[in-house]
Amino acid sequence: MPDDTLSNLYQELLLDHYRRPRNRGKLPNYDVCIEKKNPLCGDEITLQIDFQGDTVANVGFTGQGCAISQASASMMTQLLKGRSRAEVEALARRFTEMLHGDDTAARDAALGDLRALAGVSRLPVRLKCAMLAWGALAEALAAPAK
Repeated sequence: MPDDTLSNLYQELLLDHYRRPRNRGKLPNYDVCIEKKNPLCGDEITLQIDFQGDTVANVGFTGQGCAISQASASMMTQLLKGRSRAEVEALARRFTEMLHGDDTAARDAALGDLRALAGVSRLPVRLKCAMLAWGALAEALAAPAK
């Protein structure tokens, strides 16, 4: 598939997650709630996770901001449900590698829709946008269990 065709598909996927975010909304029950803001651009994310033992049973987010920050949160939450903390940490590492230009990570099917954000590696000013929800996730994983 030509690069421009793939780029267009990824752009459409990103816009779809921005316009119709998955897992947007507050959870009725959760173990951890983390709020993150990017003071440079005003993006905001509140991430809520309900753990069942070591597994992410449910996850939701609210927030506002650019298409990159909101789509990243939507795509991230889709991948978290049903995964163990170790699996989530591995995904977070792989996503960070991709955003820092790792071509192998950008082709890793385990990242699913998140691969649409690979181009952010060429836009350093947008890295914080793409990483906002992931920063909240890192804090959530480090938070003591309820």
